Amino acid sequence: MEQALADFLRHLGLEKNASAHTVKSYREDLTQAVEFFTLKGGPALRPEQITTRLVRAFLAWLHDKGYSRATISRRIAAVRSWAKFLCRQGILEKNPAEGLRGPKLDRQLPHFLGREDIGRLLSSPDGSTALGLRDRAILETLYSAGLRVSELVGLQLEDLDLAEGITTVRGKGKRERLAMLGVDALRAIAAWLESRSAMLETIGRRTEAVFVNKNGTRLSTRSVGRLLLKYLQQTGLDARTTPHTLRHSFATHMLDAGADIRGVQELLGHKNLTTTQIYTHVSTQRLQESYRKAHPRA
Repeated sequence: MEQALADFLRHLGLEKNASAHTVKSYREDLTQAVEFFTLKGGPALRPEQITTRLVRAFLAWLHDKGYSRATISRRIAAVRSWAKFLCRQGILEKNPAEGLRGPKLDRQLPHFLGREDIGRLLSSPDGSTALGLRDRAILETLYSAGLRVSELVGLQLEDLDLAEGITTVRGKGKRERLAMLGVDALRAIAAWLESRSAMLETIGRRTEAVFVNKNGTRLSTRSVGRLLLKYLQQTGLDARTTPHTLRHSFATHMLDAGADIRGVQELLGHKNLTTTQIYTHVSTQRLQESYRKAHPRA
């Protein structure tokens, strides 16, 4: 069973080009499933002995344990993907998870910041210090290009083309795309790069990472989350805000201003248009709220 799981995870990483984060998520979800299957079917249970009845029992157990709808849906989807792989390998004759669906998810509209709040946040870092310049460049880039935080921290110097106002981004599934950088982001990045060079020379470090910490090593996604929290507390903005909120805000503001949804899809690096369409719901909801507030007979 463990070998079959290891083969699937290797397949995800090498053949499907899944990110390390995706592989980690599948590993966590499927490790729990395997533990449940072997508990119910015995330690000698083989992958070809996984049945629909066993998968249904796992689904019921997740419900009984009080897992969220999103977690249950993700776990069942992971089992379905693994079983599909086992079918292609000739280990299973049919997918025991086919037709099984997790609980229906409530569609939650993404949290985003208004234009004024975005302005307050982006201007909050202290531009008189090296790390303040870095933080401003980070916030400007996240919002200007609509990047995921993992894409931001993965940026290399060679990815930037400041003359053209673009940067190469490596997104989910290691897919590359071009992201746009606005005038304010370009100005902030240029200021940081100048300060970055002096800082690295002082501490005697060399790196191709665009965004580094005070020790000259690449920033982590967690570090970006911490620095954002500092500025949220400083400005008194909504504490629910995360680095991903800037991506949500980018998409919402683009569509509000009349941008084509397919263009926004490409800028965000979404594989499917349906993923981007949730932002049209945000805009529609805001339009409805404005109508109800403003129209005398609404």
